[in-house]
Amino acid sequence: MKRAAAIKKAPTLLSAPVELAGHWRRMNRQSVRKVIYRVRASCLDQVRLLSDRQPTRIRIDGRTSGPPAIWLHPDGSSMAWILVDIAERAWIQLAYQFGHELGHVLANSWQPHAKPLPPSLWLEEAIVEAFSLRGLKWLAKTWKTDPPFSGDNEFGDEIIKYRRNILRRYARLAEKQGFRPDSAKWLVDHRDEMEAGGLIPFGQAASLIILNEFESAPNCIEALGALNRWPGRSSLPLEEYLRQWEASCLELQATPHLPNRLRELFGIA
Repeated sequence: MKRAAAIKKAPTLLSAPVELAGHWRRMNRQSVRKVIYRVRASCLDQVRLLSDRQPTRIRIDGRTSGPPAIWLHPDGSSMAWILVDIAERAWIQLAYQFGHELGHVLANSWQPHAKPLPPSLWLEEAIVEAFSLRGLKWLAKTWKTDPPFSGDNEFGDEIIKYRRNILRRYARLAEKQGFRPDSAKWLVDHRDEMEAGGLIPFGQAASLIILNEFESAPNCIEALGALNRWPGRSSLPLEEYLRQWEASCLELQATPHLPNRLRELFGIA
């Protein structure tokens, strides 16, 4: 009697093979790979991966200039291509940049049609920034107990310090912008500027409340896999963007807690 052939599972964002490309200065590529795998595991810890658009492989391209980004390559492949620019052996910088861009991939912003567009782009930027900051917290914990490099446990404290400094900077930004936990007035006051492209400082301030949701309701992170699965993506007004996100969550059987909560915080009916 013949045995049934084993069913091969499709790769997920957590299991997809990672390849390195580009320039990594004088860094040992095996060391770079160790950090990347650890960061990915930290960012996706206990996150249900529900998207039907997950890449089958991930390329991380080291650059010597330019901002971190997703390279939208129209070659028909199912590869997510991430660009980073870090100093030599700057492992925290790598973790922070890679975590942010991995958040975009989780949010289905890696395929060639995923051009970032206003007016709702600022919200995705806030979400993936919070995703990266959450990942740094978990990375610090695992680095202290089981570092990727022997005897390097104390580096976990440096990760904590780096993350704390970012949070303090964002808190100062939020205070300057008049940002409060109930963010309806903040949105009204700054919406025109945010939607016209001034998204970085506003997305950074908004990432604080999203990070709070990630930490108080961890299962809400799975909703990132339901983002941007509709025509128009972030080119839709915020009200419609959130409605489409909620519908996408229901389609994938993901909790809609996060879009519902953001609707509440921003005072959107």
